[in-house]
Amino acid sequence: MKIIAMPELPEVEITRRSFAAAIENAQVLDVRLGKALRWPLGCAPEALIGRTVVSVGRRGKYLLMALNTGYLLLHLGMSGSLRFARALPEAGVHDHFELVTTLGILRLHDPRRFGAVVYVDGLQDVMARKLLERLGVEPLSEDFTLERFIAGLKLRHMSIKQVLLAGELVVGVGNIYAAEALFMAGIRPTALAASLSKPRAKRLHAAILHVLQSALDKGGSTLRNFSSASGEQGHFQLQTMVYGRTGLPCRICASPIKVQKQGQRSSFYCQTCQSR
Repeated sequence: MKIIAMPELPEVEITRRSFAAAIENAQVLDVRLGKALRWPLGCAPEALIGRTVVSVGRRGKYLLMALNTGYLLLHLGMSGSLRFARALPEAGVHDHFELVTTLGILRLHDPRRFGAVVYVDGLQDVMARKLLERLGVEPLSEDFTLERFIAGLKLRHMSIKQVLLAGELVVGVGNIYAAEALFMAGIRPTALAASLSKPRAKRLHAAILHVLQSALDKGGSTLRNFSSASGEQGHFQLQTMVYGRTGLPCRICASPIKVQKQGQRSSFYCQTCQSR
């Protein structure tokens, strides 16, 4: 099974679904480390031997592997991917973590080494809180209410695109899905978050829900090499309205799609369909 994910919520969630059930109740036999990742493991590798995988959850872009004692927090960074299989080829230069279990081997492959695997005794530990406590509301949860979203926007005096990418108001809406949601809502990426009227905020709230669910239904976005555990590629990228379509005609009004830089990220938009 091959799992290659991009660091946006749909791809991370698809990654989780593609191996969570298969590794459940596995006992850890060995832990193998390659080159250092963003943060150290947080415990001696041999300390994990004998523990059992209880479940694999997700918080934002972190996968939370609950063990019978403690947790492993996994992040795929910018180029990370996971593979889980009964047997794998010999580890290569970019394979930096392996969890060998009674049900198979979970391997993190990460050429750029921005990913992470961190052990914590509990989710209230200092390191866990550092990584997780500032994350915003899960957008596909019941906590992502319109009222809460509007109240949060009013407190943020920066562009709406930057607010969405920051992940403190709502988590996991990365560059692709922020661009698509803003287009669907008719809002320019540079619009000031606090200035959005209630009707515009309501449209954006609905658009975020629609776009993320659509991406999950389409298996995520395969722009380079994303695929599920069964090797299936995502297809959301085939239906994007603005993302990656610079210079192409808008699918609604035929105006050329524009792009501009915002905080080192490219923002795609239609100057006709998206008002300021």
